[in-house]
Amino acid sequence: MSDFAGMEELLQDFLLESTELLSDVDNKLVELEKRPNDRALLNDIFRGFHTIKGGAGFLNVAPMVTVCHRTENLFDKLRNSELQLSTKLMDVILDATGAVRDMFTTLSQGPPPATPDPALLAALDAALAGNLEAVVESAPIVAQTSTNEPDWDALHVAVTSSQETHAAAPVASTPTPAAQPAAPVPTSVEVIPASAPVSTPSTAVAPAPKAPVKAASSGGSGSISGQENTIRIDTVRLDQVLNLSGEIGLTKNRLTTLRTEILQGNMETNTLRSLDEAISQLDLLVSDLQNAVMKTRMQPIGRLFQKYPRLARDLARQLGKEVELVITGEETELDKTMIEDLNDPLVHLVRNAVDHGVESPEERIASGKKPQSLVELTAEQVGDHIVIEITDDGKGMNPEVLRRKAIAKGLIDAETANSLDEKQCLQLIFLPGFSTKDQISNVSGRGVGMDVVRTNIQKLNGRIDINSIQGEGTRISISLPLTLAILPVLVVRACNQPFAVPLAMVREIIPIDTTAIQEVSGRPTIVVRDEILPLKTLSGLLNWEATQKPNFGVLMQSAEKSFILAVDSFVGRDDVVIKPLQNIRPKGVAGATLSGDGSVVLVLDMEDLLAGQLDNATAGSIMARNADNYAY
Repeated sequence: MSDFAGMEELLQDFLLESTELLSDVDNKLVELEKRPNDRALLNDIFRGFHTIKGGAGFLNVAPMVTVCHRTENLFDKLRNSELQLSTKLMDVILDATGAVRDMFTTLSQGPPPATPDPALLAALDAALAGNLEAVVESAPIVAQTSTNEPDWDALHVAVTSSQETHAAAPVASTPTPAAQPAAPVPTSVEVIPASAPVSTPSTAVAPAPKAPVKAASSGGSGSISGQENTIRIDTVRLDQVLNLSGEIGLTKNRLTTLRTEILQGNMETNTLRSLDEAISQLDLLVSDLQNAVMKTRMQPIGRLFQKYPRLARDLARQLGKEVELVITGEETELDKTMIEDLNDPLVHLVRNAVDHGVESPEERIASGKKPQSLVELTAEQVGDHIVIEITDDGKGMNPEVLRRKAIAKGLIDAETANSLDEKQCLQLIFLPGFSTKDQISNVSGRGVGMDVVRTNIQKLNGRIDINSIQGEGTRISISLPLTLAILPVLVVRACNQPFAVPLAMVREIIPIDTTAIQEVSGRPTIVVRDEILPLKTLSGLLNWEATQKPNFGVLMQSAEKSFILAVDSFVGRDDVVIKPLQNIRPKGVAGATLSGDGSVVLVLDMEDLLAGQLDNATAGSIMARNADNYAY
């Protein structure tokens, strides 16, 4: 980054804020296409893009200034009614914003951006001259790739327009009002790792570490590495953490005083009562502090949602469809790490809704619908979970068609298929290799994607469900815990050992009556409210020899499968912090935690455990270890 020697911090500030501004501009451009006469919206777009151009000029990024200047002139002519907005003109504008986003990516990796594409500059000049037709007709939109885009080829989801690529490109953290870089924002700070320079609360964007910046490659998030380990926190939340820390310090002093009195032989009733009160107070304060610290990790999911309007617009235009994406619940907060990991699944689901879900305008008119389809993306907090839903008003899915497709592709046999009800048939789309498309296109049809979506959601300890009505549309619901830092679990016992299973998978607990166990196709089952459920013993899944007959069953829901997990007894519900096992990752074990008495409790990965069985010797050796052998 020789051209920017000594300016790394300014460059990071620029990239962070300008990426947010550009995403905001893209979304407002999509809105402008629906309301071309909205002058206030057009002025907002002009101001945001002008800010980006100003930052690029200050850093002397000439190629970016060139593109920005021409595009800004287009916005100015639109503001002054010298040009009329058309779909082709919007395509050129969005190509320009996409080129700017690609330049952001190049800058984040080190070298200065290359000279802008002459075809893009020619299109911008033609648009400014009011002679766009000739250029657009002879230079159709072509696919471009961005280094900070997830590897869609690995998912067999080809991105075929530059707009799609840029729309799916990650953005920086929580949006901020349009302003010049490093504008004062007194109500928020950015927390930087201990190894990085510390910012003051008066700066909107904290300086990044003085190190080469590279595009992140993990999880397909594609955000700049300088942003990966930073998070913006409202100062009110930091004040709450500070106040609780002070209260805990006072309680600690009180406990120290009481300890001294007890060691001196003062065992009076009042002293013991004071000790009990102080311990209870400490317990409440620690719980409040834990919750406050968890809130510092929470970020509005709107940071993720803001890239999807452009994605839906560009894909719909490519497919010749009319689609309106409506987003609600952007203010819903979710753990920052989960927001980053949700990008790929949600991009795929939004694309599926536009490609598979909704019909063409002609098909919709023929079926008595409006030509423009509606796709809704919503998020809300329900209890201790976040529910995200993607709903379309398209043609819906036919369970029988899905059943026949699965049999034809050899994914399931006819006997299994005939035993599936309608809801279970809908779950077939999550099978690897399943696709309803008869022909492979550059958008979909390879049958790889929905299984990846489900796998990624399950890695976040979440669930994904489908409801679809033929002719009316489809709704896909994703339920996620608020945070991955603390996992609610149900602690059970089997073979005289405690194990923890994710509470999100638990539907209910039932006693096991041996007379109610029936053999179906050679496998034990129990009928619960007219539902035949397979019975699996925890000891059997672990390959351990049972020490007693199981007394209780945990009715569990795992993806599309429901089953009863037979256990010896229960310890109770708990909220645990999962720690990884040191130098070992046995199949079916997500990690370990410590119980109140200091013993080790394995946290089971039920999906992994159901897919195979733990090696007996390995599992036995794990439980034989002392808690001190784990890296906490």
